[in-house]
Amino acid sequence: MEKISQLVARLFLGQIFLLSGIFKISGYEGTQGYMDAMGVPGMLLPLVILLEVGGGLAIIAGWQTRIISIALAVFAVVAAVIFHNNFSDQMQMIMFMKNVALAGGFILLAVHGAGGYSLDSRRIVS
Repeated sequence: MEKISQLVARLFLGQIFLLSGIFKISGYEGTQGYMDAMGVPGMLLPLVILLEVGGGLAIIAGWQTRIISIALAVFAVVAAVIFHNNFSDQMQMIMFMKNVALAGGFILLAVHGAGGYSLDSRRIVS
């Protein structure tokens, strides 16, 4: 049961970044404009997409989980501070707290690892 729970947790954490990255591809110009308006260079968007799609897939697969988890935790907190800092807007406060909660989940993954059903748990036998 523990291995299944760890897989489901990774799926839940990874899917939000995977889908967010995919949506950024389909709405590339709008996302780039929003980034520019918030003071973040829009030319960084390909790196953001790579981190979200690649990181989301890596977390789901359980590959390099500890390092990817740290990267996504930092990314989530930075994104919260930059894009969701208007606490007078209830939706922005909720989005800020969502990002902080995601960072907490990623910190747990970084500390405890991916679990049994993961690429990280595979052993190469010679």
